[in-house]
Amino acid sequence: MSDADMIKLYSGRILELAADIPHLGRLAAPQATVRKRSPLCGSVVTVGLVMADGRVAEFAQDVKACALGQAAAAVVGAAVIGRTAAELQTARESLRAMLANGGPVPTAPFDGFAVLEPARDFRNRHASILLAIEAAAEAAAEAE
Repeated sequence: MSDADMIKLYSGRILELAADIPHLGRLAAPQATVRKRSPLCGSVVTVGLVMADGRVAEFAQDVKACALGQAAAAVVGAAVIGRTAAELQTARESLRAMLANGGPVPTAPFDGFAVLEPARDFRNRHASILLAIEAAAEAAAEAE
């Protein structure tokens, strides 16, 4: 990866998001907890949540990931409260399509993933970027 590619990939906005991840920590009594790990880089995200009336009512995440994984976790953390399991699954599939197939940015409230569009060209980073949304979608489905 060239220096120019690194600068493009690790933009100031990505680093800002990585430094300010909402809902860090663990819940005392989650209905579901899911841990996801990227085998390539070793990044790990553990999500715990509580559903009420079919929507995420409480959420916490423990994030041990690269800056891209942290930025993605920040987007998830900012948007997850009040979402249904179906909305989280749609966001997960949209993010996958954006990264792998050049699909559009996920719709609001997950449109913050737009900051990660430069990572499309770096397939080795996709697994880390997907950890938080995959864990949140799986946990919400499990809690239902």
